[in-house]
Amino acid sequence: MALRNIFKEGESVLRRVAREVTTFDNRLHVLIDDMWETMYKADGVGLAAPQVGIAKRVAVVDIGDGEKLELVNPVISKRKGEQVGFEGCLSIDSSKNGNVIRPMSLVVNALDRNGKPFEYKAEGFKARAICHECDHLDGILFIDKVIKA
Repeated sequence: MALRNIFKEGESVLRRVAREVTTFDNRLHVLIDDMWETMYKADGVGLAAPQVGIAKRVAVVDIGDGEKLELVNPVISKRKGEQVGFEGCLSIDSSKNGNVIRPMSLVVNALDRNGKPFEYKAEGFKARAICHECDHLDGILFIDKVIKA
């Protein structure tokens, strides 16, 4: 495993729609392992591949509840309810943190690192983190959604 550089606001890779993953091999496993190490070192709860300069549809999420999620080609298939919460991002200066509206619960369909499909249901903060990372895969940053006071 290796630490990767976290790309910051202004880097074009953060605004591109990431490419679907079609090859599930050791290179993908290394990317995911590196993303975990990079996210933990930066004290984050989620990280998307574009944040480390790779325009692929891969994200990792660990909100500290003992469950680590690896999402390859994730698609949010259901959204329910609404929550407003304060967000930040490892790619954005903390002076821009702010409140964002997200669903209270969701269902995400994704593939694991080996290409096996799965469905995952999330609520509350975990749903927020999944939405935040999935937005990264579509070139959307949370600052695009911050509620203006």
